Amino acid sequence: MRTAFTELVGVRHPVVQTGMGWVAGPRLVSATAEAGGLGILASATMTYSELEAAIKETRARTTQPFGVNLRADAHDAPERIDLLIREQVRVASFALAPKPDMIAKLNDAGVVVIPSIGAARHAEKVAKWGAHAVIVQGGEGGGHTGGVATTLLLPSVLDAVDIPVVAAGGFFDGRGLAAALAYGAAGIAMGTRFLLTQESTVPDAVKQAYLQRDLNGTVVTTRVDGLPHRVLRSDLVEHLERSGKLSSLVRAVTNAARFREHTGLSWRAMIREGLAMKHGKDLTWSQVIMAANTPMLLRAGLVEGRTDAGVLASGQVAGLLGDLPTCEELINGIVTDAEKIIARMGQSLRDVR
Repeated sequence: MRTAFTELVGVRHPVVQTGMGWVAGPRLVSATAEAGGLGILASATMTYSELEAAIKETRARTTQPFGVNLRADAHDAPERIDLLIREQVRVASFALAPKPDMIAKLNDAGVVVIPSIGAARHAEKVAKWGAHAVIVQGGEGGGHTGGVATTLLLPSVLDAVDIPVVAAGGFFDGRGLAAALAYGAAGIAMGTRFLLTQESTVPDAVKQAYLQRDLNGTVVTTRVDGLPHRVLRSDLVEHLERSGKLSSLVRAVTNAARFREHTGLSWRAMIREGLAMKHGKDLTWSQVIMAANTPMLLRAGLVEGRTDAGVLASGQVAGLLGDLPTCEELINGIVTDAEKIIARMGQSLRDVR
């Protein structure tokens, strides 16, 4: 299925596996790439050396294009950008808008830049700076999310820019891909649906926790890191919702220290990242400390399998999912169904005329 996105990136199908922290590693990314989609490595939860090794492992597993998700406010973002250029990674995606000089450097090196955005004005800004495409996530999506549904956010972004737009938030099957293309999008991006595949390294018990949810099984909370965050409902999340600000901060500082030990970051580097985050997102220091708490809460659930002590980011689509396909089965099924739907729509219109 060819679209402006597939032509830009060099993949066979307009399906993106998003860069989910602790989830999107070489096994999942390479399986997505081999199936014809764009897999994106999640580097925010990796050290520089871990990212370097992950890129090499992914390339050893597949010859197809793949991407790396970067934090524009990371203290070593310039070094990571140099790594992507040196390793000839096809796509650099960003959860926060990269600075114009970052886009220019990647662009000059032939790396496709695809920021994720949550408003039409943000899409206009990065497009003006030279971004090649954008991923727009509506409020149905997992993790950090906004309050506007994809059905409203997507057309507003499509009207604002003339670069390829990839739709995210609420997609999981061929009907969604057909609908996104009908809106004018050039593809879809999915996180939770790829988390629930056979190649995902998330523990089986955690996958079952996702599969057992209904459409009311997620909640948007600000008590994880101070920003709206869609996660699975759990006893821990309910406890965080009830906790006072002081106890939340104490827990956040403790987990920030654990994350420092895991990544090897110095306190100075963490403070530098905190300053960048505070400025970039206009956060209070309390929110910055809570944000530093997030990676370890996610790791407890997604890596250690501790559903009692971890936070599980999830899109609302978890309530509609009941299987664990391979990436190849997933992507082929989505594209095949979308093609049938589009053909059937065309035939119906011809019959009416």
